[in-house]
Amino acid sequence: MAIDSGLVVLTGGGTAGHVNPNLALVPALRSRGWQVAYIGSGQGIEAELVSKAGIPFYGISAGKLRRYWSWQNFVDPFKVLKGISDAYGLLGKLKPQVIFSKGGFVTVPVLWSGWLRGIPTIIHESDLTPGLANRLSLPFASKVCVSFPQTLNYLGRWGHKAVCTGLPIRAEILGGGADRGRAIFGFSNDRPVLLVVGGSTGSVAINRAVRAILPQLRQQFQILHLCGRGNQDSSLNYPDYQQREYVTTELGDALAMADIVVSRAGANAIFELLALQKPHLLIPLPAQSSRGDQILNAQAFAELGYSMVLLEAYLTPDALLQHIQLLYTSRHKYTEKMQTNVTVPNRSIEQITDIMAAFMG
Repeated sequence: MAIDSGLVVLTGGGTAGHVNPNLALVPALRSRGWQVAYIGSGQGIEAELVSKAGIPFYGISAGKLRRYWSWQNFVDPFKVLKGISDAYGLLGKLKPQVIFSKGGFVTVPVLWSGWLRGIPTIIHESDLTPGLANRLSLPFASKVCVSFPQTLNYLGRWGHKAVCTGLPIRAEILGGGADRGRAIFGFSNDRPVLLVVGGSTGSVAINRAVRAILPQLRQQFQILHLCGRGNQDSSLNYPDYQQREYVTTELGDALAMADIVVSRAGANAIFELLALQKPHLLIPLPAQSSRGDQILNAQAFAELGYSMVLLEAYLTPDALLQHIQLLYTSRHKYTEKMQTNVTVPNRSIEQITDIMAAFMG
């Protein structure tokens, strides 16, 4: 069914990191009286996340943009072409006034179709350097929003389109409660809390290292370990060591109660830690498993004094224990540095919605 007036189409998918910043914008968009719809992959994680948020979701065909050999590289161009056809028809029915994209391979057909239909499109890049989907879409974008000021140096001829807005962060992340978190996870007030987050799918390397030093960690900390789907170890059953595959609605409370955090270096994670001024140790996803974006994110934050970094190549149980202990003893140094940050999460949302308003007419 067509939606005629004041409609913003959000797109982004493949990982929760491409979806959650979009969801962070929704209350502000609705507060301006605009309607919201979402276009994503029919098979992606975005379908579940967006539907739970009560946003109309439309699935299209999408082919993955790979940098490595795979027989699917011969099939996926046809999926992309079908995705362009799907998106072009869908945009013709919805008639949005602006498209906002958070990246991921599903966004390319949507943005190209938006350009063909003359619909203004806004891209947001979370990481320090643009991902492949965003690089392919830069020529067709009306505006480019970035989280890092340094990203402006990586946009080449398209830099004139860019503005640094920071990263939109969900209100529930910023509104967590430490006392509520301790109650949820059964922790007391007599020892500090260490939160370990291995990313949305968990990290075998981090999980293994944490569990190897669990006796030493438990002498000093209560530990909440978000270890990823299927990665819980039922043999480790202690009241001061709580395992979860992941948390959703309780994440804000978990972050609020944490005294220090060990985390991957995805853009969402590090900007949430920065906004909450949580002392943290980043263990970025290695270049062999990614395009190296997490390493660059971590290096940028380390150079600003916000983060302690341990590369996975040097991750051993002893190294992890030493870094965690050093982080805790020097935590106030990192908090003070983060307090100098001028990016305000709510202001990021306001800036982005102001940019949209210029196209809404």
